[in-house]
Order: sequence, then structure tokens, then C-alpha cells
Amino acid sequence: MSLINKSFPIKAVVTATLLVVTGSSYGFSETKHVSDEVISEQRKALATNTKEAGFGPQSPRDIDVVEGNNNRAFGAAPAYTEMNLCNIHFHENAEHKGGEFTKHAGNGNGQGYGAGYAYSGDLSAAELKKIDIEIGVTEHGDLVPGDTIEVHYVYSTAKVKPGPTLGSCLSDAIKNPQVRVEAQIYVLVNDDNALNFMELTKLDVKSGYHQAINIPNNTGTTVQYDGSTTGPGYNEKGSPFHVTWSVRPKVAKVNIKSVDEWLKNNIFDENHAHGVRNLVINTDLLSPIKLR
Repeated sequence: MSLINKSFPIKAVVTATLLVVTGSSYGFSETKHVSDEVISEQRKALATNTKEAGFGPQSPRDIDVVEGNNNRAFGAAPAYTEMNLCNIHFHENAEHKGGEFTKHAGNGNGQGYGAGYAYSGDLSAAELKKIDIEIGVTEHGDLVPGDTIEVHYVYSTAKVKPGPTLGSCLSDAIKNPQVRVEAQIYVLVNDDNALNFMELTKLDVKSGYHQAINIPNNTGTTVQYDGSTTGPGYNEKGSPFHVTWSVRPKVAKVNIKSVDEWLKNNIFDENHAHGVRNLVINTDLLSPIKLR
């Protein structure tokens, strides 16, 4: 969940720049992975560029690690049922680590492609069977059975409607709304009986709020923490945007063909998976997680 240019001034800073990724443990697309030293240097640059600069807590993180030294306060966003759903997008491989997604996908190319974390469970040969269509194709590859995705259901306290990019979470009336991301990790399988992504992203208005009405409620107690926007553009600099995160620890299986259907027709103008930011491990950039 990262941010770029749009129309009015604040949107010139706060609109999604979601980049493409590739290279899962099951996929046939190839990524040339950079060395550990490259990732280490990026983390050093992040530490240097944020030291004593006043940045708030950053994302993504290992949700199984509760330690954090960044106590820069901002008000937690309300429950998502009391906010407006403004955007849905997803990243190939989980940006977060923990729960059932602890398998390192690799360092990637240093720019968000091929990095992140994958489903750490087992899949059957039938679930991994190759499909005869190409899904979410870019110059970096496509989605195939066995790929992991992290879906971000983004909510805003502004009076907005669902639409493309995180600019849809802002309005001329409120330029600094509270933002919440409900994050769910899915693994793509070749199984018509698996969850349907079209249903998982179905929208409706409930009690006056735009909602994604079928976010899974059986994938574990959400881990809530104070963080930021994400995306590989922040590998070496801090994100200045505050986000309340709720990350579900269990992975759900989704029919990959239904993801193809969604990518071909959705109001968010999404047609591919996006890139991941390096996992933030510097405790000075992490908020403490309060166990519930």
C-alpha cells in the first residue's frame, strides 16, 4: 500500500503507486534475486534516513513479533464497519510475515519484485495443476497456482466511494482522513470449489458505509497495530502516512480463475499484482503490538 500523484495537492502525495511483482515458489516466471547485502544496505539507508526525523511506525512487519520502540502516537482508526471502503488491491507474496505465511519468497530484484513471504503450508498436486490461461501478465511474469497474494481492503473516514488508487480514500472536504487496512493473505489454487475472489471483493452499502461485505471472518484473530503505507518506494525512506492495520494470521485458498475474472473487470482499475516493501525489522521503526 504505497502512494503517488493525483489531482489536488494532498493527492499529489497520497495516491497509490502499486508496483508489479513476480517470482513465487510455485510460479514459472523468473526473478533475478539480489544479494542479502543489497537488502542490508537498503535497510541501513532506511535507518539513516529516518533517524531522529520524527517518522511514525512503519509497515510491513512480522505480526508474530510484538516488540517495537516507536511510540509516536496517532489515533487508531474506527472499526472498518464504521468507515468507507475506498480501495481494494493486492500484492504478489505477502508483504507481512507471520501466521501461516512465513516462507521467504526471496530477496527479489531489490525493487519489490519477487520478494515478500509465501504460504507456508502444503498444497496438493491438483491445486497446483497448471492452468491454460495467463493471469495478470506483466513484463515481470504472471500469477500461477501456488502463488500467495496479500489483499488490502482499504477504508477511510472520509465520505468517499470505492475507486482506483488510494486517492479514492481522500476528499476535498477531508485531506487527512484516518485510514485502516484490513489485510487478508490468500493462496491461489486450481480448484473451482475454493473461495471465489469475486465474492471476496463484493461491495455493498451497510448502515450508510461502503463495505466489502465478504472479508473472511474465519482466518484467525486479527493482529492490529499502528503502521504506515507500504510498497517498495519506501525501502530506503520512511513513509509519512499513518495507517491502522488489521492483519489476519491464517491463509485462505482462493480459486485462481476467479482472480482472473476480477482483474479483467473491477472498479479499482486493477489488472495485476503489485510490489512489496522490505519487511521492516528495525524496532525503532515499529510500534509495540498490544495483544488482545
